[in-house]
Amino acid sequence: MSGEPIKPRGDAVSTKAGGAVPQAGTSTSEDIAAFVAKARALSPHAPGAKGRLIFALDATMSRQPTWDMACALQADMFRETAALGSLDIRLVYYRGFNECRASGWISDSARLATLMSKIDCRGGDTQIGKVLSEARREAVASGVRAVVFVGDAMEEQVDELCAKAGELGMLKVPVFVFQEGHDAVAEQAFREIARLTGGAWCRFDPGAAAQLRELLRAAAAYAAGGREALLKLATTTSGAAMLIGQMK
Repeated sequence: MSGEPIKPRGDAVSTKAGGAVPQAGTSTSEDIAAFVAKARALSPHAPGAKGRLIFALDATMSRQPTWDMACALQADMFRETAALGSLDIRLVYYRGFNECRASGWISDSARLATLMSKIDCRGGDTQIGKVLSEARREAVASGVRAVVFVGDAMEEQVDELCAKAGELGMLKVPVFVFQEGHDAVAEQAFREIARLTGGAWCRFDPGAAAQLRELLRAAAAYAAGGREALLKLATTTSGAAMLIGQMK
């Protein structure tokens, strides 16, 4: 798929004719065992599976300096995973009036940098709910090991965000929330999203490229190599130690 942005698709529930929801039958122990075996085979954490990371950013007007910084640092995520295996990144961002877009899966840092360089930040409200919905859809469709979200504000209903975060938690997709600044409302929501998904929340100071670099490297290591890779990185970098300290 092209790296050009596309609009995330919404969730849909199919029903039988007449609107009746199909009734579920009773599963036998053999059915359950077969399902578990299949789920493990399809798991994005299965040995040899390609790491997939959703890289989500707030691209509203106040975020331009951080967007530029993230664009400069994104190659470090690919470099961190070079020894662990391949990593695919899907860029998701929101900005302006009701605009939330997602790229295809990108496995090359130069291609991702080119895409990000063409995107400018625009004023608008946060759309974190759409980011979480897109992450859930993609996790079900093709497998996602982790979500990184970088933002500084939250202007939505926190209970709705928590419901979506809970669904990601059930899918074993941790959200690593990296907050710029000290907005208390955002921090409360971000911490809860991280907790419900089994991820982690960390703050970085405005313009602190070194802090953000370590956090992105740590998230990428988890996406490519799982908890073991993150534990190994935590012995040498504070960013990885901060994440592993919160993850369940």
